[in-house]
Amino acid sequence: RRTLDPISSRVFFYFSRFFEVADRLSDARPALLSALQAATLAGMKETKAMLLTLLLRNYLHYKLYDQAERLTAKSSFPADAPNNLLARYLYYLGYIEAIQLNYSQAQTHLLEATRKAPSNAATAGFQQTVHKIYVIVELLMGNIPERSLFRVPTLKKPLLPYLELAQAVRVGDLNKFQDVVSKYQDRFLKDSVLILIQRLRHNVIKAGIRSISTAYSRISLRDICLKLHLDSEEDAEYIVAKAIRDGVIDATIDHEKGFVQSADVHNVYETSDPQYAFDKRITFCLGMYNDSVKSMRYPGSDHRKELASAIEAIKRERELAQELENDDYDGDSDEDAMDEDL
Repeated sequence: RRTLDPISSRVFFYFSRFFEVADRLSDARPALLSALQAATLAGMKETKAMLLTLLLRNYLHYKLYDQAERLTAKSSFPADAPNNLLARYLYYLGYIEAIQLNYSQAQTHLLEATRKAPSNAATAGFQQTVHKIYVIVELLMGNIPERSLFRVPTLKKPLLPYLELAQAVRVGDLNKFQDVVSKYQDRFLKDSVLILIQRLRHNVIKAGIRSISTAYSRISLRDICLKLHLDSEEDAEYIVAKAIRDGVIDATIDHEKGFVQSADVHNVYETSDPQYAFDKRITFCLGMYNDSVKSMRYPGSDHRKELASAIEAIKRERELAQELENDDYDGDSDEDAMDEDL
């Protein structure tokens, strides 16, 4: 194990931090890329893990998402890296995938990042940052985060704007959603999540259509337009048609009479939804089991060499003791023979 590996990783951390504080983070990128190549060739795993996280932070700071994605695709993160570096790498990976519309992978990596990071006061800032992205990804996937998440003491105040955002998406109120975005726009810009929140508008409309389809068996396009605060009936017809095609609601549109007819509500256990839910949970449990097995530490084979040398030393000592006993026995026999001759 290299002694300079952890020291080198800390040096590069403060090196990048110096340029970031001076607002010259792009100037540090060539040196970090050269150091990453050297660390990979030298087998310095902790330094490599640190440099990967620093480069991803560098790219995300300047919104170079494509370059960050290429870096993660062409490099491999060390499997035995410290948990703090692994948690940061998973967070950056989840953020990049959320920007590139890979919401399921982003959700998985962000959830792993929250579990890898320690839950204490020192990591409260990291937990808050990760959960902000996680809540938005959950909303983009059509899920509503659990209310208990917003009641955690260290997350309650920072996630207050995101709680209001989730409530607007849940009820499908487009006006409330726009009011929340306008109210906390500066904070969303500071958190670098406004680009993701702007994608939620369609989810708000889908949630509104789903609630309307559940509440009304038959409703006119004009009423849908008024309830969702849309510009025209043509927009409402287009949005409802897209929701039917995506499987959000089960309904039909009567274009001549201008109304939407909802289908009868079926038992959810007659569909394949429970199968998908169980498959998702089983996959998660198997992934956690595999990660636990990989994280186990086993002793190396060096102790076997020491054990073999110790066994050989014991054998030599026994042989030496046996030889000494034989010499003493031979000496006593010679003395007895001399006494008999006398």
